[in-house]
Amino acid sequence: MKDNDLWQQFLNIIKDEINPASFSAWFNDLKLIKLDKNEITIMVPMEIHKRILGDNYYSMIEETLEKITGINYDINFVLEDEIGGTIDLNDTSKVDNFVEIPKEEWQSNLDPNLNFDNFIVGDSNRLAKVAGMAVAEQPGKVHNPLFIYGKSGLGKTHLMHAIGNFIEKNTNQKVLYTTSEMFMNDYTGIANLERGQNAIDYANSFKNKYRNVDVLIIDDIQYLVGAEKTQQEFFHTFNYLHQANKQIIISSDRSPDDLKILEERLRSRFMWGLPVDIYPPDFDLRCRIIKEKIKNTVIADKLDENVIEFIANSCPNDVRFLEGTLNRLMAYTAMIVPDKIDLVFCNEALKDFINKNIYSENSIQNIQMAVAEYYKITVDDLKGKKRSNNIAYPRQIAMYLSRQLCDETFPRIGFEFGGRDHSTVIHACDKIEQDLKNNKKLENEINEIKNKI
Repeated sequence: MKDNDLWQQFLNIIKDEINPASFSAWFNDLKLIKLDKNEITIMVPMEIHKRILGDNYYSMIEETLEKITGINYDINFVLEDEIGGTIDLNDTSKVDNFVEIPKEEWQSNLDPNLNFDNFIVGDSNRLAKVAGMAVAEQPGKVHNPLFIYGKSGLGKTHLMHAIGNFIEKNTNQKVLYTTSEMFMNDYTGIANLERGQNAIDYANSFKNKYRNVDVLIIDDIQYLVGAEKTQQEFFHTFNYLHQANKQIIISSDRSPDDLKILEERLRSRFMWGLPVDIYPPDFDLRCRIIKEKIKNTVIADKLDENVIEFIANSCPNDVRFLEGTLNRLMAYTAMIVPDKIDLVFCNEALKDFINKNIYSENSIQNIQMAVAEYYKITVDDLKGKKRSNNIAYPRQIAMYLSRQLCDETFPRIGFEFGGRDHSTVIHACDKIEQDLKNNKKLENEINEIKNKI
């Protein structure tokens, strides 16, 4: 049997053995590199695949290969940039000590429509998806807490619900999704009750709700700002769950390091697990999201590729705004009922909506366009690798303005400037800040660019 045929047969068997989300996360991107006597080398896309495949699927892979070939292989997982080498993997059996409480009605607050299958993956959210899948398969054992951060409308909430729904579907574990506002309101209710039995009962009910769970998912943690007593209670809840090896999943609009407004002891605990960033979707991902969103709608067969690309270009930063744009287009289509939706019709349907919203806030893209126009270069120059002074210095200015005007993280800014390292952005910001102290001409130029923005 040829190696390629063997590998395809192997994947087909695995696909039938596990659920589609797990196959997509851990097996879909594997590649057979070498098959030699009793040894097989498999290339994986990320370091985390080595651990998950080794801990959770090693026996299945080994048995499947032996079933096909009759050979008991030593299995090596390698990354693309690794030359080779044997990875020593030990299979660990899953032990689930969960004891289900009988006859209990539990509200997880999860949206069943948000799952891994309809979470569209691209370069901007791939690591977050893989990390989320690892947590879903081993809650409490890896990446605890999982801290997901990024600007509003990029899919953080979708991913959190997907993790929770996967755990509920595949285990007996108790999942609770809440927001920081809901947590705060529940806790404030204790203080509003007079001292006495009611207050004691309410406090016990509060602790039972948030501590008698296997997975706590809390959205928008940044809104605990200024609520010192609530932060203190969350701190104790976090410790209680973490010490019991219960999974905690948190989201925020900024990284733990940037949450200066929260207590230091909370921020330090957020770093115990894995912080993962979700960036704004690139053009290709936005196009795929649009195609997914219009499936089974009245406009699905009427949109041509040019219109999809137009909408993707018009909604660069926010998936929610993209969804709002599609809803606007569908509503307009329902009134006019055109035979097809071309660029002329799309412009007519969205002209006021896009023009009023797309540039309503400062964004890195807006800053890049303003800087490029001012220095008579292109946005591609700012994102590219050219290092001539007429491009490199405007690039540093654009990075500096992105940090000043958008309050973006250094890694996020680096991503938007051609995937540069965060240290490059820090250097650029420091340099421009230093130059501004003695360079009046630069100060005037930056003020002119700000006025343009």
